[in-house]
Amino acid sequence: MFNDYQKGAFFDEMFSNEQLDHFDHYSPLHERFSRLSPQELSDKQLLVNDGFLEQGITFTVYGDDQGTERIFPFDLIPRIIPNSEWQTIEQGLTQRILALNLFLHDIYHDAEIVKDGIIPESVVKGAAHYRPEMVGVDVPQDIYLQICGTDLIRDDQGNYLVLEDNGRCPSGVSYLLENREAMKRAFPKLYRQSGVRPVDNYPEILHKTLEHLTPRPGQKPVCVLLTPGVYNSAYFEHSFLALKMGIEIVEGRDLIVLNGYVFMRTTKGLVQVDVIYRRLDDDFLDPRVFRKDSMLGVPGLMEAYLNGNVALANAVGTGVADDKVTYAYVPDMIKYYLDQDPILDSVPTYLAWRDDDRKFILENLESLVVKAANESGGYGMLMGPSSTAKERAEFSDRIKENPRNYIAQPVVSLSRHPTFCQGEAIEGRHIDLRPFILYGEKIEIIPGGLTRVALTKDSLIVNSSQGGGSKDTWVLHH
Repeated sequence: MFNDYQKGAFFDEMFSNEQLDHFDHYSPLHERFSRLSPQELSDKQLLVNDGFLEQGITFTVYGDDQGTERIFPFDLIPRIIPNSEWQTIEQGLTQRILALNLFLHDIYHDAEIVKDGIIPESVVKGAAHYRPEMVGVDVPQDIYLQICGTDLIRDDQGNYLVLEDNGRCPSGVSYLLENREAMKRAFPKLYRQSGVRPVDNYPEILHKTLEHLTPRPGQKPVCVLLTPGVYNSAYFEHSFLALKMGIEIVEGRDLIVLNGYVFMRTTKGLVQVDVIYRRLDDDFLDPRVFRKDSMLGVPGLMEAYLNGNVALANAVGTGVADDKVTYAYVPDMIKYYLDQDPILDSVPTYLAWRDDDRKFILENLESLVVKAANESGGYGMLMGPSSTAKERAEFSDRIKENPRNYIAQPVVSLSRHPTFCQGEAIEGRHIDLRPFILYGEKIEIIPGGLTRVALTKDSLIVNSSQGGGSKDTWVLHH
C-alpha cells in the first residue's frame, strides 16, 4: 500500500525521508497496512461509512444544494503521537488556557494588561465578542473557558504551532469519540497491540467540569445542554454529548426564567437548572440583552446569570479570547500573567490595524493567508497563493475599510499524513489537530484530539464545511 507513496517537500507524520523509512512509533501500523490490499482497505472503509450513516453521525453544510446532511468523511489511517511529544503539547495547552483565563478575568475587572500597555484598549474593546455587560462580574470559580478546542499545526520542520483558540462553542469532539469506536471495530488487534491511551471518558470529565460550576453546592446539580436546534450544523454532537452525559438537551423554548432563576419545563412540572452548557453564541442567548430578534435564547437568562443564580459554560464574553487579533498577543499574555515563555509557538501574525503591518499585507496579498478576526470554519479567508486578482482586490478594499477586523499570516506548509484517497491509493494529505481542553476542578486534556484532514489534493483547508475529513488520533502510553 505504501510502495508508490510520495513524501513530498513537507514534514510527513509517518515517513522521515524520501526512502520511506517510517518513524518507530508507526511500526505496528506500517506492518499491518503493508499487508492490506486496496480492496480490503476499501471494504473496511465502506463498512465504517455505512456504520456512520446508520448511527446518524452527520454534519450539516449550509447552502449546499446536494442535501445538507452528510457523514463526516473519515480516513482509516490513524495519526500516531508518541507519549513524549504529547507531554509537551499538554504542557503548552495547559499554559495557554491558564493565560487566556487570567486575561479574560483581567479585561472584565481591572484591565491591568491594558493599563500596562501590553495590549491596546482598542484591540480588547474592538473585539466583536467583547461584552461590556460582563465588566465587574465574577463568574463561577473564576473560570471563563471551561471547554476549549485549540487548533495545532506542524511546520516543515515538524514543530507544533498554535493556529487558533476556539473558546466559544468548539465542536468536533463527538467525531473524535466516534472515530475511535470505528477504529476499534475496523482494526481491533492493531489497536490493542499499539498501546493507545483511551478517550472515552471525555463525556464523564465534561459532566464533572459542568457540575463544578453549580451555584447550589451541596446538592446534585441540574445541568442541561442548550442547542440552537436540529438545523444547527453540530446538532448531532449536541444530542450525542447530552446522551453520553445523561443530561437533558434543551432549546430556548424549553427554559423559562422566573424570579431570577432558570427553570426547565418537564412533563412533571418545572425543574430548576443550575448549569447550562450552551452551544449557541452570546448574540442569541437572551433577546432582552443581545439580539432582539433571537428566537433561540431565553428571555431573562442574562439577569439570572449576572445574579449568580445559574452558571453558563463557557462564560459570556469569552469570544474575546478567540478573536484572531487577540491571538497575536497570547505569547505576551503568557509572559505577563505567568512569567513564562510560551511552550508552543504561534504562527507569525501581521495586524492590519498597525500601519506598517497593513502596508506589508496590502503589498504581499498574493503570498499571505488573510483572515477576518471573527470568522471560523474556513470562511472569511483569502489564501493568497491560490487567489485571483479579483479576490485580492476585494480583500484589499475590506482591509482598508476595517483594519481592526483583519490579520495576515505566512502560508505554513502543514504537515502531511498518509491518507486513503478515493478508495484506491494512499497519498499525502495536509492535516491539523484540535485537542480538547477541559478546565474544571483541574485542567484535563483528552489524549489526542480531532485530526482534521484536507481531502482535496494540495489543499490546506481542513474544515468539514470546506470538504475536509478526519482521522483517529492515537496517543501512545509509552
